[in-house]
Amino acid sequence: MDVIRRTIVYALLPLLAAALFLGFSSGCAFSNGAGAEPITLRLHTFNSPKSIAVRLFLQPWAEEIGERTGGRVDVQVFPAMQLGGRPSDLYGQARDGVVDIVWTLPGYSAGRFPLTEAFELPFVCGDAEATSQALNEFSRTWLQDEYGDTQPLVFHAAAPGHVHTVGREVRTLEDLEGLKMRAPSQASAAMLGALGAVPIGMPISEVYEALSRGVVEGAWVPWTIMRPFRLHEVTRYHTEVSLSCVLFLMTMNKARYDGLPEDVRAVIDETTGMALAKRLGRLWQDDEEPGRAIALEQGHPVFPLAEAERERWRTATQPVIDGWVEKVNAMGHDGEAMLADARRLVARYGDELHR
Repeated sequence: MDVIRRTIVYALLPLLAAALFLGFSSGCAFSNGAGAEPITLRLHTFNSPKSIAVRLFLQPWAEEIGERTGGRVDVQVFPAMQLGGRPSDLYGQARDGVVDIVWTLPGYSAGRFPLTEAFELPFVCGDAEATSQALNEFSRTWLQDEYGDTQPLVFHAAAPGHVHTVGREVRTLEDLEGLKMRAPSQASAAMLGALGAVPIGMPISEVYEALSRGVVEGAWVPWTIMRPFRLHEVTRYHTEVSLSCVLFLMTMNKARYDGLPEDVRAVIDETTGMALAKRLGRLWQDDEEPGRAIALEQGHPVFPLAEAERERWRTATQPVIDGWVEKVNAMGHDGEAMLADARRLVARYGDELHR
């Protein structure tokens, strides 16, 4: 009998060892373990819950992360500054770990990202899809140090902005003289100032009230921004200028990113970067027409800027470009090379759109 028992035990030992090994592996591998501790990532932004940024980008991206990690990563989206602070605080909130991820404008952190301003300079950017890809490629060469205290996930851009005013038609440079215009960043403020306007900096969330109360008399924004913030209600005249682009950034707390399991980092990397930039650029560009259509439906005059007048605006804003080059050269960078690269990349990706 003892011989039989020993024979059975020896026969079962390999099966028991295999079962123990499989059980240990499934319990330790984060990518497959049902008992793994769930990860919550808080994503904070200034934008309205009704905006395409939240509805068509941030919320779907959060859901995709959840699906691709089997529900173990929960990205919670908090729009409209629900976690506190002002839009200008967002980058610092990600850097300092107050939140895990932010979607914001680099321009809201005044003076913090001077090299990124290359794409905010007058008449540098183009179609949002081309500009978004160009900016992402540019960032790999020129912006690594500028964002070294966070983990950038994607850069992208809106379509070039236009001039929207309350009570004054803008057809020439002279029409801008002394006009109080909202500016989202230092770079755009310098541009508007060079055109003769009086720039007043504020986040987009404050523009409706500022226009309705006469704090500002106009705003420089793309059509896509008009709709979620209802700016058609407080403006009357629209001049299509394609002056410059608003730039966006989604970035993550560096320690939080580095501390994630490798497979989770891989999912985040696979769902951001250049492929996402291209998609977001197309999304923002395509949203221009619906925003423009509202103005036309309401009977608002929409003026295309005459080409001869556009050249006058180019000449008037050239000192802004020269001043930026001088500023970044003084910082030890090659401003001329950076500007040339930005223009080259915008042209390259723009050409690809028409092939």
